Amino acid sequence: MSHRICENIKQIEQEVGNVHLVVVSKYRSLPELEEVYACGHRNFGENRVQETLDKYEKLPKDINWHIIGHLQTNKVKYIAPFVHLIHSVDSLKLLQTIDKEAQKNNRIIPFLFQLHIAQEETKFGLSAEELEDILQSDDFKTLENVKSQGLMGMASLTDSASQIKREFNSLLMLYTKHKALYNWDTLSMGMSSDYKLAVECGSTMIRVGSKVFQ
Repeated sequence: MSHRICENIKQIEQEVGNVHLVVVSKYRSLPELEEVYACGHRNFGENRVQETLDKYEKLPKDINWHIIGHLQTNKVKYIAPFVHLIHSVDSLKLLQTIDKEAQKNNRIIPFLFQLHIAQEETKFGLSAEELEDILQSDDFKTLENVKSQGLMGMASLTDSASQIKREFNSLLMLYTKHKALYNWDTLSMGMSSDYKLAVECGSTMIRVGSKVFQ
């Protein structure tokens, strides 16, 4: 076993201090993930439900699985028994499905609202107005088997640090506005290319893949 992955994880953790690191495990081999696990790391992030299920079956059961990619309502039932945190809630319909499946599994599933903060149209997420609409809705207030923990967002893929900071700060403002009322504790922003900027802008959780496995 090489010690490269452990060294990378330690370096990132030193750089970000108390900010939580989710190692993005998508497309990574089982030996690579076993090495992450052997380093003592337990928070793994996956984009696709099928890949999450395959790895969940084969890896130790004390891993905290984070769903960080777009989640379809018809896939929720597969992860509901074990998912640790869903980062990508972008509609009330999806949230209602998670609530229903959580109830079947006698669980309360924590989640983050995904906000669209980037310039690119391709990224998923709610607008600030859509978030407000959900938070104010009676439908949201009746959900009993989900727990909102905060917000997640992805900045634009750009070399402009000022633009990335603007986008992260817009998410921080929304998070700060609602944090006390909803008892939020998680602001998930920052990936391999921009996690240092995200931490500067108040991120409490980063999602890093390529920087861990390089």
